[in-house]
Parts: sequence; structure tokens; C-alpha cells
Amino acid sequence: MNNENILTQKINEAGRQGRKALIPFVPAGFPVREVYWDIIMELDRSGADIIEIGVPFSDPVADGPVVENASIRCLEQGVSLSWIMEGLREKRSSINAGIVLMGYFNPFLQYGLENLARDAGEAGVNGLIIPDLILEEARPYLKLLEENKLSFVPLVGLNTPKERMIEYSGINPAFVYLVSVLGITGTKAGASQLLRRKLEEAKQSFKCPVALGFGLSAPEQLEPIADLVDAVVFGSALIEHLDQGERAENFMKAWN
Repeated sequence: MNNENILTQKINEAGRQGRKALIPFVPAGFPVREVYWDIIMELDRSGADIIEIGVPFSDPVADGPVVENASIRCLEQGVSLSWIMEGLREKRSSINAGIVLMGYFNPFLQYGLENLARDAGEAGVNGLIIPDLILEEARPYLKLLEENKLSFVPLVGLNTPKERMIEYSGINPAFVYLVSVLGITGTKAGASQLLRRKLEEAKQSFKCPVALGFGLSAPEQLEPIADLVDAVVFGSALIEHLDQGERAENFMKAWN
């Protein structure tokens, strides 16, 4: 039996198929609550290996204007963690992709970490990404997450020393998310020497797959660094696409 987290399995399976794993990000309830789960299902059918569900928050410090505005719209519709859990409990059995919740620590803390771990695990969530929770502050919760089969997925950036990456690798994450720019989401990613060097350091430091995100909008951006990337995360470009009334499957075609 394979003991890997399902998120690791999904990325490794894509690699065996000779492609990058695809990880779309959409804030919960976007563009409107009534169609959100239809969009998630469409992403799943269109080749998403893992889907990041954004937990809307009023002060998203790492997000650019596209994600921030989308989150505010979702909050105005009353989207909450309870709404997300309810939807997942109803829809999860029909979704093949792995599921990750990406959100800031404040909403998770307000929900209650024990409640979060239990409910997320029962709802079929496979991992959490918490941009504002550093390793030292995350450690007290790692056992709780593990008991509920949730992987804590670390974010590392262009300014993260290799020694720090090695510290993060010690928690045995399902994958690591490398932020491709020094800035907020939506900033254009570039295949600079610094980015390539950081990807090389990440591959050396982590035993798990490496996902690249922030600012990715077209597959061509990956060409100079494709040998170092196992999975790609796209958020702002997809959100803009959906906000124009376009279909999720049409966005995914370019990446398949």
C-alpha cells in the first residue's frame, strides 16, 4: 500500500505521465456561491490534479488586487469555513483531484484548530497552506494535522535560505510551494537566474515534489525551468478568466 499523502501521489502520477501536475486556485464562492462548486467540478474534469480552495479573508497580506478583490466579493456573499466544509462534505466524493485549503491563520484560529483538523479531514481535505504561519508557529499543530491526514504545505520564496528549506523538509510535507516572485500574487513570474537557483536548492533540500506558483499565466513561462518544476499553481490568471464569464475548461486546455 502506498503511504504517500494523496497530494504527493497526484503530483508523482502526473510526472510519470510526462507532464506537470496542475493546481488551480479559486477563492471559495467565486465568482458567486451558486456556481462555485460547478467550477470546481469542471476544473476536476479538465485535468486538475490538486485544487486549492481559497479561504476568503479581509486582510490577505500576500495577495495582489485580483485575489484580494475576489476574496472580498466572496466575504460579501457570506462565504465562511463552515460553508466550505458543508460544500465539501456534499461534493468531495465526486471530485478526483486532491484538495488543499489555502488561507490565512486568523480564520483557521477563529474556527478552532481542533475543529478545523477534524472537519477538514472528514470533508476530504488533504492539506493546508497557511502563508502567514511560519514553521516555529506551525509545529504545535503538526501532530493534530497528521492525525487527520492533513499535510502542512510550506511556502518558500526567492529569499528563503537553503538552510531554512532543509528545516521545512524535516516536517515531511506532501509538496513544497515555491513562490516565484518577491511580491504579491499576480506578479509576473520570470525565469531569472535567482529563480532557477532557488528551484535547484528546493530540489536538493526537499524529498517531496516542488510546485511553482504566483504570477503564472501561460505554460511558456515554464520552459527555461521545466526540469526543476513538478507542479504549477495558477490563481490570478484563472480568476480573471472566470470573472470575464469564460469557462474553466477553456483555461485548463492551454495547460494540458
